[in-house]
Amino acid sequence: MTSSRPPLNRALAEFGTTIFAEMSALATRTGAINLGQGFPDTDGPEEVREAAVRALRDGRGNQYPPGPGVPELRRAVAEHQLRFHGLGYDPDTEVLVTAGATEAIAAAMLGLLEPGDEVIAFEPFYDSYAACIAMAGARRVPLTLRAPSFRPDLDALREAVTPRTRLLLLNSPHNPTGMVLTREELAAIAELAVERDLIVVTDEVYEHLTYGTEHVPLASFPGMRDRTVTISSAGKTFSFTGWKVGWVTAAPTLVSAVRAAKQYLTYVSAGPFQYAVAEALALPDAYFRDFREDLRRKRDLLSDGLEEAGFRVFRPEGTYFVTTDIRPLDEKDGLAFCRALPERCGVVAVPNVIFYDNAEEGRSLVRFAFCKREDVLRESVERLRRL
Repeated sequence: MTSSRPPLNRALAEFGTTIFAEMSALATRTGAINLGQGFPDTDGPEEVREAAVRALRDGRGNQYPPGPGVPELRRAVAEHQLRFHGLGYDPDTEVLVTAGATEAIAAAMLGLLEPGDEVIAFEPFYDSYAACIAMAGARRVPLTLRAPSFRPDLDALREAVTPRTRLLLLNSPHNPTGMVLTREELAAIAELAVERDLIVVTDEVYEHLTYGTEHVPLASFPGMRDRTVTISSAGKTFSFTGWKVGWVTAAPTLVSAVRAAKQYLTYVSAGPFQYAVAEALALPDAYFRDFREDLRRKRDLLSDGLEEAGFRVFRPEGTYFVTTDIRPLDEKDGLAFCRALPERCGVVAVPNVIFYDNAEEGRSLVRFAFCKREDVLRESVERLRRL
């Protein structure tokens, strides 16, 4: 007997397969260079990889690690927050280890929202934001960032807050636009959050990847430490995206709410890798500086090449993605453009339109990742010139 019930939760039915899975599969099928999904094509520091091997061999983390994360990593996260941002957190009550930042976002939405709550998020937003808000039964309210600067309209943000607004979901440095919130913008957001008693969840996974613009955590502003859930991860900073090690730092009541949801998602994960990431977070300042400068050179290499190929380029202040406009190429539909691009010149990119509720705002925008080897980026530029 066939069930008459729909096979998929209606709230999630609109999402389907992620664009990253589609484009990565397209890259594999065509042999194209994948500048779509944001993963490096080289591993991170050898000493960090060896730390994971050592943990495996020593039997550390091969069985279930503690639910909140191994103590070594929780201490390392707390020390990192103090070292780089001047924020003090108790590793026992104010740090939670997650299966990457994606799980941290999901657990935060599930743990902090009630059905019918409203969540304001910058548009374009990373695709998991919309899905996680939907799973929580809440309603997303987009605040559109517009080219060329992609700066938030703070007056529009204030107007978007209603009595049903529960949470602001912010991402800075921002994927896909590369915008980095200024101190002045963060101060205004903090003032609004305190005034309207809002919780703020901040996705700061690109915190070490800014180019001439400082990254300042929202939690450091007056009144924000106890109402901000700060999320980061090891994947983007140390180039081990497959390890899926992320973390949350927040006041104990907020961490408890996130952990209550997280324990029913993965429960625990990445045991041996947690020990390795603890060592990675203690790397000297030179590592973080050199990593950032390497990505800055790659940003400029790809951005210059894209401009020479005819794209309009919005050079990012942070992250390892560059957004472009394809209209100077006499193209208008970014999704169709990206689906055809591998066959046309052997390069894969991601259409920004999938990050928008208001599709027209992102229709002609396309994102390229520059977290690749320089020779790969140079070859990509040569191929794109064929357009």
